[in-house]
Amino acid sequence: MALFGGALKKLAAGLSRTKQVFVGSLKSLLGGRALSEELLDELEATLIQADVGVKTAIRIREDLQAAWQEKRIEKGDDVIEFLKNEIKQYWPESDRSVHFSDAGPTVIMVAGINGCGKTTSVAKLAWQFKQAGRKVLLAAADTFRAAAVEQLNIWADRIGCDIVKGSGSDPGAVVFDACDAAIARDADVVLVDTAGRLHTQDNLMRELTKIRDVVARKIPGAPHEVLLVLDATTGQNAINQAKVFMDAIDVTGIFLAKLDGTAKGGIVVAIRNEVNLPVKFIGLGETFEDVEPFDPENFVEAMFA
Repeated sequence: MALFGGALKKLAAGLSRTKQVFVGSLKSLLGGRALSEELLDELEATLIQADVGVKTAIRIREDLQAAWQEKRIEKGDDVIEFLKNEIKQYWPESDRSVHFSDAGPTVIMVAGINGCGKTTSVAKLAWQFKQAGRKVLLAAADTFRAAAVEQLNIWADRIGCDIVKGSGSDPGAVVFDACDAAIARDADVVLVDTAGRLHTQDNLMRELTKIRDVVARKIPGAPHEVLLVLDATTGQNAINQAKVFMDAIDVTGIFLAKLDGTAKGGIVVAIRNEVNLPVKFIGLGETFEDVEPFDPENFVEAMFA
């Protein structure tokens, strides 16, 4: 699904820092220069500084060198278009789709550290799925913070979807009840909001594993998706978070939040190449309508605009 109108403008605004720092640096570096080993070295360093990551920067440099040696590109001005086309190929369509269950409710766990925008992202997903005609139920399993339960309850009222909550209760019990409610009410999607936690807190990471196991016992094949919310302004630190969460709960995709401020757009490329996780959704603002399925074509065009 492509981005249209206001959403595309929001994305372009959110990537303004990326355009200034990354694309601006590339154009200054490459403009009017013939390709050479020295220029490719400088380009690799610029890519690393733009948060695409060392592994990705090396890969791009190798692809550029091969194209240069084969005379498909000859000067610095050719590199921008080459980079755009190269980066767009990193995300196969099948990677970015949401895997819905063919029988019974689809359960989607949502995780992330404190402050990443996780609960708001859950609300955005609920709105997105409801717009697609699906009946959504929210499981307020962030029972460590009463404010998170209340916030999700407000979102549920505004969006018009059911919620199962239990502030102060065991999060596994909330998820257990939510699965029962989803089956009884014939819900299409259960969105599980889990407690925010630092990726260095082993005890809380084990709690995520427990929630996953409760869901798996209640509904065959669940969780069908485990989405990790990452703050797009945090750069390479997001990679470290992703690696730890992947070990705990088998993450299937990324919800990249806060692409409406000083976002480091290069992190999208690093996520795909360094942890091999697809970005499935992006958050573009504060309201629940500010969400779009990730579209590489439009993302890259906005980044290089």
